Amino acid sequence: MKGMLLTVSLLALGSGLTQAQKTTLTIESWRNDDIKIWRDEIIPAFEKQHPDIHVVFAPSAPTEYNAVLAAKLKAGTAGDLITCRPFDQSLELYKAKQLISVNGLEGMKNFDTVSKAAWSTDDGKTAFCVPMASVIHGFLYNKKAFSDLGLSVPKTEAAFLAAMDKIKKDGKYVPMVMGTKDQWESATMGYQNIGPTAWSGETGRKGLISGKTQYNKGGFLAAFNALAKWKPYLAPGYEALAYPDAQNLFSQGRGAVYPAGSWDIGTFRQMNPDLELGAFAPYTIDGKKCVISDQPDIAMGINAASKNQAAAKTFLNWVASDQFASLYANALPGFFPLANVKYTLKDPVAQEFLNWRNQCGKSFRSSYQILSRNATPNNENDLWNASSQLLNGTLSAQAAADMVQKNLASWYAPQKGK
Repeated sequence: MKGMLLTVSLLALGSGLTQAQKTTLTIESWRNDDIKIWRDEIIPAFEKQHPDIHVVFAPSAPTEYNAVLAAKLKAGTAGDLITCRPFDQSLELYKAKQLISVNGLEGMKNFDTVSKAAWSTDDGKTAFCVPMASVIHGFLYNKKAFSDLGLSVPKTEAAFLAAMDKIKKDGKYVPMVMGTKDQWESATMGYQNIGPTAWSGETGRKGLISGKTQYNKGGFLAAFNALAKWKPYLAPGYEALAYPDAQNLFSQGRGAVYPAGSWDIGTFRQMNPDLELGAFAPYTIDGKKCVISDQPDIAMGINAASKNQAAAKTFLNWVASDQFASLYANALPGFFPLANVKYTLKDPVAQEFLNWRNQCGKSFRSSYQILSRNATPNNENDLWNASSQLLNGTLSAQAAADMVQKNLASWYAPQKGK
């Protein structure tokens, strides 16, 4: 009897040691809407391959994330893995030695320079977060409206404007659903959507940083001119149309075209599952090859104070894998993993957006890297203001471009005097 008790005790002790050896990783994030996806799909897939690592997804509210994370890092209570917003905020965490370099991770070989740019030092030499996903800009369209009017997907600016004219003349549908009340849509879904093609993507964007290109010349001015042509096709009263209003209008099937960020795919699927959605890439301008805004959105890094960095690196290498890419992209249609790995999407519209990576060049919003570090005037906010005033008819394309350029040159040394 004593022998049996001893055996049972040793087994229990062995089980306890096994449990004690399991490492727990905690993830800090602002994506509290994704708790179910992480709990039910992503984490179980990882833990099945790595039974010695337990992962806890512990998000904060999006608007509170920056402050909550800063307080936790200061107090030494932050999780092992830090979900990284793009560009300056995460760069500041790295500069403060709160994130470590991820250059040595095996999985980083799966990312190109553009994908890593939002989470790298200004010189591009050190990456401090593993890219997870981007959002892509383009156009959603109402397939029924196009079918009713015998329209095909436009690939050039001339074809796009001809389609808009035909829709407007028919009168059954609003040609283009977007408002200017909130301002940001005018720049984000307007200027930064069609603009990368006009300014040759990375050539133009990097030119702004170096001082070789300006907002009031060349491709950047051409993008303002192209955006101005949208004005006749917007809904009546578009100046008072807020972002949720535009979503409602298009989801009801009353519009033909919706300048979009890919994150809207999931929104419209929920708002009206019966809406026949299609998508087309930003059209060519002046014969240039299309360039999409493949905007970096979310990444993940390692808390420099974590005692579980080896396990955290194991997790991040998995985040760079095709398995994670497939899980994440299908759970969140419209958020596209940035790793150069193969995966298939179940949502056909999301897959259409993804296909553009192979058909077009890629860049991201011109104002996001370095150029919006000054609070007043702020380059991103200036583009919101200028683009909305342009569509409202209170600024010409040249005046809008001149305003943005003057404000940038007022503080950014490479642009001074230009």
